[in-house]
Amino acid sequence: MPDPILPAQRDLLLAAVREAARDRIMPRFRALEAADISTKSGPADLVTLADTEAEAQISAAVRAAWSDAVVLGEESVSADPSLRDRMGAAETCVVIDPVDGTWNFAKGLAVFGVLVAVLRRGEPVWGLLYDPVMDDWIEAAPGQGTRFETAAGRVSPLATSREANAERLTGYMPLGLFDRVSRERIVREFPDFLRITGLRCAAHEYRMVAQGHAEFCLSGPIPHPWDHAAGVLAVESAGGVARFLDGEPYQARRTQGVILSAGSEAAWDELARRFAFLA
Repeated sequence: MPDPILPAQRDLLLAAVREAARDRIMPRFRALEAADISTKSGPADLVTLADTEAEAQISAAVRAAWSDAVVLGEESVSADPSLRDRMGAAETCVVIDPVDGTWNFAKGLAVFGVLVAVLRRGEPVWGLLYDPVMDDWIEAAPGQGTRFETAAGRVSPLATSREANAERLTGYMPLGLFDRVSRERIVREFPDFLRITGLRCAAHEYRMVAQGHAEFCLSGPIPHPWDHAAGVLAVESAGGVARFLDGEPYQARRTQGVILSAGSEAAWDELARRFAFLA
């Protein structure tokens, strides 16, 4: 098992995220001007000043105190895609999604978060799923479980759902990220489930699975580490299962493949059987 991070490094990361949320994210929520929002790969792929400013602030704080870590965020990789390979290759890499759920954030919907993962040679060893609106977070590390913590200091250990009957499963899928043929095949399975939807925010989808409030979530075909590394670790450390649909364990260096995260091995097997065509 890769070496865990030190308590001082954990405290540094949490403080940097909370300060950026206070300074850069929440002051712009429901206060963005049109000029503060732009697009990247398409009209639904938004970036705001909150994204770029929060990433810059978090990155600067971490680099200043953790000199041997590679620090990379979604927006820095968007500006220079060649940096993506470093996330899976670096001895230690801090991966930041400064505003996960940017579309929601830009539209004034309070379903967004900050995701941070520490990777050792591409394997997550610490993950944070932070909600700036409520100033609470889910934190996970291998062998240490997954816990929910509030700003007031209330800490609760988390456990995933053990439900495996398809008719009782609730989950999340980003249909818009798949091609038309795949979407048509995916939705044929929908009637057999209790509910399948999407929050347009990986941070909150993974939080729901880690808390046992939903049974699964599926990634799109391009598994960006800033979207999934922290969430995969949170689900696994809470007792769930997270693997690529082809059965391979999560690794940040992979640039193609669908990740299936589920509350239990039995649920994972049932879902993988139904959605194997996406592997």
